[in-house]
Amino acid sequence: MHCNLCLVIVWSVLALTLCQDVPPFTEDCQHGMYKNHDRSLGVPPTFKVDLDKDPMTRWNDVMKHKGNEMKAMIGQVKNLLNNISPKLIETVEKYLPNIINKLPSPYDDEIKGIAMATGAPDADVLLFNIFYEIFTVCTSIVAQDTNGTLYHARNLDFGLFMGWDVKNHTWLITEYLRPLVVNVEFVKGGKVLYKAVNFAGYVGVLTGIKPGVLSFTLNERFNLDGGFVGMLEWILGDREGHWTSFLPRTVLESAASYDDAVSMLTKDELLAPVYYIVSGSKPGEGAVITRDRKETANVLKLNVTAGDWYVVETNYDNWSNPPFFDNRRKPAKKCLDETGQKRSQFPSIYDVLSTKPVLNKLTTYTALMRVDTGALETYIRYCSDPCYPW
Repeated sequence: MHCNLCLVIVWSVLALTLCQDVPPFTEDCQHGMYKNHDRSLGVPPTFKVDLDKDPMTRWNDVMKHKGNEMKAMIGQVKNLLNNISPKLIETVEKYLPNIINKLPSPYDDEIKGIAMATGAPDADVLLFNIFYEIFTVCTSIVAQDTNGTLYHARNLDFGLFMGWDVKNHTWLITEYLRPLVVNVEFVKGGKVLYKAVNFAGYVGVLTGIKPGVLSFTLNERFNLDGGFVGMLEWILGDREGHWTSFLPRTVLESAASYDDAVSMLTKDELLAPVYYIVSGSKPGEGAVITRDRKETANVLKLNVTAGDWYVVETNYDNWSNPPFFDNRRKPAKKCLDETGQKRSQFPSIYDVLSTKPVLNKLTTYTALMRVDTGALETYIRYCSDPCYPW
């Protein structure tokens, strides 16, 4: 309770500070945004990662094209940490290289391989991966149309608390992240096993689809007794558990069905509280799994017969109200209701995710997925002023 109160206070102070220059801005539900999106400016490249190759080299092609951007991003993160305390950087450089060996296979060798391919220190690449465990802010939707077809979509917002540019009204880390967005096809036995949207240099999965089987997104669950604490305990050797983004990769590789995926995501112990949003290929296969670190707190499923043809998850428990300064849930649900179940497809859901403040200054990309066809569409996103910081 005390940690949650602290979080509210931190958010409130930040909201009041930032909004002196950028007023809260909401708008009517958008229409025609999918059709009019300039794909030539905002579609990330696609790379193949062959899971049959040595983990030390399987990311080489990605890093050949994106290594400089990754190092620029890491440099910006280290600058922010150095402004907090120079000793943080000393600690990172001293201790993190040894911690890589604690990672489960193949993630340990993949991180070492990325470091080798780019010339970046092992510690820097691990730091790059750790940040995604604790700083991801998102909106995820699973919706079922009147034909029983399921659509899974998300905005991934990243960079909160990490350098607000007062002059340009942008988040520094968010601006460095957009050039790193890539589509990745994970190949095994010469065939695409699953697909993901990644930031180049990151080896976990925050957005992924296994064609014909399941799709998945990860949203952070705000709790100060969460990601920071779990990660610190793991580093110190006082805690076991899955990294929240490594478990989904295991699920995408091994789950044979939607039910398998839900079972795996509800049982295993994690390092951080999180929301796992899952879709299958059959009518009714959609759920938001609310996770504590050690157990599942709640599973909210589609219930179309009761009129619940969609589920929406931002970063707050579905049984409680979002805080006044970050209520993306309300406009998302309003726009879905306005669209209606009959017209719930890629274009209309993209419009929902294009409506401010669901689209905001932290938004790096929008992903649209359809499990039955294996479709994955990804678009780099920008939010023009006036636009709310988150």
